[in-house]
Amino acid sequence: MRIGIVATRLDGISGASLEAAKWAAVLSRMGHEVFSCAGGLDPFGLPGMLVPEMHYQHPLVEEVQRVAFAGMDSLPDLDADIERKAQSLTVPLQAFIEDFRLEALVVENLLALPGHLPLGVALYETIKATQIPTIAHHHDFYWDRAYYLVNRIPFMLHRVFPPDLPSIQHVVINSVMQRELRARCGIEATVIPNVMDFANPPAPPDEYAQNFREDMGFWPDATIVLQPTQVVARKSIERAIELVEMLGTTRPYHFVITGEGSTEPGAYFEWLFERAVRAGIEIYFIGDRIGRHRETVGGERMYTLHDVYPQASLVTFLSRHEGFGNGLLEAMYFKCPVVVNRYPAYRADIGPLGIQAVEIDEIVTPRAAVDVFELLDDPARMDLMTACNYEIGQEHFSYEVLEQKLTQVLERL
Repeated sequence: MRIGIVATRLDGISGASLEAAKWAAVLSRMGHEVFSCAGGLDPFGLPGMLVPEMHYQHPLVEEVQRVAFAGMDSLPDLDADIERKAQSLTVPLQAFIEDFRLEALVVENLLALPGHLPLGVALYETIKATQIPTIAHHHDFYWDRAYYLVNRIPFMLHRVFPPDLPSIQHVVINSVMQRELRARCGIEATVIPNVMDFANPPAPPDEYAQNFREDMGFWPDATIVLQPTQVVARKSIERAIELVEMLGTTRPYHFVITGEGSTEPGAYFEWLFERAVRAGIEIYFIGDRIGRHRETVGGERMYTLHDVYPQASLVTFLSRHEGFGNGLLEAMYFKCPVVVNRYPAYRADIGPLGIQAVEIDEIVTPRAAVDVFELLDDPARMDLMTACNYEIGQEHFSYEVLEQKLTQVLERL
């Protein structure tokens, strides 16, 4: 089958982009031909079509988004503007389907989260008109984000995010989303969790990766506490800062954040940095040095997550809400000990599998800090915990699990 993956971007290291790449890899090994269409493409990735206007940061889109979510009063011109921009985007979408002779689409989060309203509407209209079989892969819904709850387009959100069309099979990444989609929209969905290639363990750090600490300006003996997320408020990164502060000064800690800056309005980044400085914590934002591929940019080495994780002594994942939790899954894959807040999807789908982690319930307690401190001083215990987590990942979150579930969904298209 010839399958097209559609997203606002398929480059970078966001959770949705990385997961789309995993789906593409598994679909390809299943014998399908996979193509891509997005506003940002991985230069080393799939063949496809680059449409700059599909990027959520395109100037033609940013103003529409700002107005749509800046109040609750009705603005008729706004709806007309969105529909007009959507109509222009149906042209490249139709061309993508026809030029690549596509038999099915995979839509990455564009019909769940209204981060690009015109593109979501354009996809809705294109799928409705062509009736092309479509897997709508939902990572998070708009009602889970406070930012989107104040809006001027409630009817559009109800119609499109997500749409109830006969040619669409809906896929969500956790059972909480599955229940909410059924309750709110009367739509049934298949749960397919995020995955890693657990059948192929990560290779040990090579000579290139050995330069990482020096290139980042880290102390050779520093204990790296890794925060592998975007810098957005829902990640509750201040909790990790509080934890590192509680760990004290018996060893040098470097608190390292790998993700990109916030795509949501507000001064969270600045507030977070000031909070860390007041606590006397060595904090490093290295998102501009982390990419999908190794390369040299402006004379500086770029690193991948495969280079970063082996350097970490601890991963912090204290989000108040996650669709699934790529950072947690990556910690399992790279055998890093992790401290995690028991967010809803974790409580429902991940924790009950027997994950070994230091857990908190919304509050970083002194007891949690003691547990982390003792864990860092006990390598044998860390090895047992991380080996257990790897086995759980291999059983429940592997490429083989993804292949099995995708086979079932494709049979229903």
